[in-house]
Amino acid sequence: MAVILVCGFLQSVTSFAQEQKAPSYPLITHTPYFSIWSNTDQLNGSVTKHWTGADHSLLGIIKVDDAYYRFLGKETDEFTTVLPTADETPYQVAYTFSKPEQGWNEPAFNDAAWKTGEAPFSDDRKKAKTYWNTDDLWVRRTFTLNNQVNFDKLFLRINHDDNIDIYLNGKAIYHKQGWVNNYTFLDLQEQLKANLKAGKNVLAFHVRNTAGGRFLDAGIVRKIETADSKLIRVAAQKDVDIKAMATKYLFSCGKADLELTFTSPLLIKDLDLLATPISYVSYKVKSNDGNKHQVSVFLSASTDIATDQPTQQVTAKATATGGVKLLQAGTVEQPVLMKQGDDRRIDWGYFYIGASKDYSQQYISADEKTGISQFLQGRYQGTTEKTGKRLNLNTVVSFGQVGVQPIEKFMLLGYDEVYAIQYFGTNLRPWWNKNGNRQFSTLMNTAAANYNAVIKKVKQFEDTIYTDAFKAGGEAYAKLCELVYRQSIAAHGLVESPQKELLFLSKENFSNGCIATVDLTYPSAPLYLAYNPELEKGMMNGIFYYSESGKWTKPFAAHDLGTYPLANGQVYGEDMPVEEAGNMVILTAAIAKVEGGADYAKKHWPVLTTWAKYLDKEGFDPANQLCTDDFAGHLARNVNLSAKAIMALRSYAFLADKLGHKADAQYYLGRSQEMMQNWIKMSGDGDHFSLTFDKKNTWSQKYNLVWDKVLDFHLFPESVFEKEISYYLTKQLTYGLPLDSRKTYTKSDWIIWTAVMTKDNTEFEKFILPLRKYAAETSSRVPISDWHETTNGKQVGFQARSVVGGYFMKVLSDKLNK
Repeated sequence: MAVILVCGFLQSVTSFAQEQKAPSYPLITHTPYFSIWSNTDQLNGSVTKHWTGADHSLLGIIKVDDAYYRFLGKETDEFTTVLPTADETPYQVAYTFSKPEQGWNEPAFNDAAWKTGEAPFSDDRKKAKTYWNTDDLWVRRTFTLNNQVNFDKLFLRINHDDNIDIYLNGKAIYHKQGWVNNYTFLDLQEQLKANLKAGKNVLAFHVRNTAGGRFLDAGIVRKIETADSKLIRVAAQKDVDIKAMATKYLFSCGKADLELTFTSPLLIKDLDLLATPISYVSYKVKSNDGNKHQVSVFLSASTDIATDQPTQQVTAKATATGGVKLLQAGTVEQPVLMKQGDDRRIDWGYFYIGASKDYSQQYISADEKTGISQFLQGRYQGTTEKTGKRLNLNTVVSFGQVGVQPIEKFMLLGYDEVYAIQYFGTNLRPWWNKNGNRQFSTLMNTAAANYNAVIKKVKQFEDTIYTDAFKAGGEAYAKLCELVYRQSIAAHGLVESPQKELLFLSKENFSNGCIATVDLTYPSAPLYLAYNPELEKGMMNGIFYYSESGKWTKPFAAHDLGTYPLANGQVYGEDMPVEEAGNMVILTAAIAKVEGGADYAKKHWPVLTTWAKYLDKEGFDPANQLCTDDFAGHLARNVNLSAKAIMALRSYAFLADKLGHKADAQYYLGRSQEMMQNWIKMSGDGDHFSLTFDKKNTWSQKYNLVWDKVLDFHLFPESVFEKEISYYLTKQLTYGLPLDSRKTYTKSDWIIWTAVMTKDNTEFEKFILPLRKYAAETSSRVPISDWHETTNGKQVGFQARSVVGGYFMKVLSDKLNK
């Protein structure tokens, strides 16, 4: 597994591409659960994160002779509990939902009339010890500290939703508009030290709900300083390059250079590799001063990667099978498919780290600090099995004497979900083990043995992705496509249904956590239509089954199949009739166009016909309802939604013709032509077309019309596109084209769809360059958000979502219209 590179593969700094900027850098990307990112431009500038923002720490240190350099991640802050939160130890408080009297936050206040309850407070009965469903909550937590308590380096550990004011012994110590997504540590050292005292204390909270959920839990912790960190220098990052499936960094580490590459082999045309939840971490090391140096590399991974909350108990084990040493970690509880929701990490199954027996040593430590200390001392001690919280899995790879010829070695990081999805009551294993007869340790050994072959395939297909995008839209566009490729794929789970159909089910990341949302399937589609339509079918199969099985009886498609990872039926509180019916019909036609035949449509023809009839009746002038841009609220007479219905009926006519249903083809072609003419008349607003049929002096992106060009329908006159595009170019702001005239925010996937309607690449690029600027300059350090402000480039909402697969619409269009 070690490779000597005699041709000087590790190039000089100056020969690398210009350093690439991204909102967040993909490191490990496989599923909505196994997803690790770096949110700083310097890989060693912050703790690595799960896409939700929770710490999923990977920490790397290289030893060059007797010097140590940290190149990956950052030491995780360690704390000891002073006053526990409810996820650690139960506690009771006094509370009220009615506005209290003046002085309610003072220690002397008499709260005897208040209720007594156990934390945490929430409107989610599965989380709440005390149920809370009002706008306001007031809480008093009384506690006693003894004389031995050290008041230095104290932080408040808190999880709150929404706005909060906090008082300590009557003094205001914190205020925040908004909420946090998980437990966070607030640096209130000065406030806590000034106002805490030995004896009785009172923490008082006022939380006001403004939207969404409700939650409150808080305690006090002390930060622990680590002496060993002073011995470790920070490696100098010289470059970073993001490809479709790999992120590569170059570091100067004293007298040695390190090239570090994270590769997730998501080969979209190879389902076996796509479904293998194993990433490679590759290290190429060479001397930079002409002399030989003794080199070893240390990787420490937190077992938080296998938990939803860091307070959960985990068991870690060391094993070895075949040629690979393995460390494995998973929660003691193993609540398989017991938790659902958006801000969730997996807490069942097992996280693995593997490395060759030939050159690695592995050990388990009680915490990160101990693991680092043992590496610095060269004493890799530890039991083969350990149970506790926030353990660390440590791997040391020895390179021996390294000279000017680079040496490459690698580790493997994998996750065995055991069961990945619940589908209408049936628990489904991940695709790689769909029959339940494979062992993950064997999969790790296979991945190790196939390293060179897999990396070769990855590089070849990365070249294809870049070349296709570059030819379609230029360099800026190609870079955007490279950036989002892994993000889109990794927002899905791949399983096989009990009916033996492929299911590729999305999660609505940082939205509402829904699974298989049709109006995510729709914008995501271009990537999958362009490279593997079987995955597009995999997004749609469950929705077809939902209707065809009789479980969903409405004359339009469902919005979703549940909340990830439970696909047991729609949970969204409101239907999107025209949106979802239109999406499914259009995408079925797109599959037929890509495949050159309508077999998939034939299989689902009765339900497609039901949806087409609904759109024929209700689609042209939509009633007050939501569309995919539901964050913008309800809208009646939505011109862009009407365009979707027209495109869907034209798509149905196309499919009917393919299947030999000539009468239906003629009828629906005529209806789409009639609707098109009425659409132009009713939405015309001078030099553009309006947002709604009844409101002039408004506008919106008509991104749904893109299918007229992509599917080569030529239904709308070219003058419609020319008029809209010319108007849009007068409305662009610094970071892109707003979604419509109501707000200055936008959806970046829709901008690219809109741009595909331009007459040439020069015009296309005018829409793309502001998006590339957004990706490079946004201050929102999260896996790229598809919903951002065009004035300042900040995220409005959403992150790490699958819809960025829609960036590939220009690639798809070029493939279909060569």
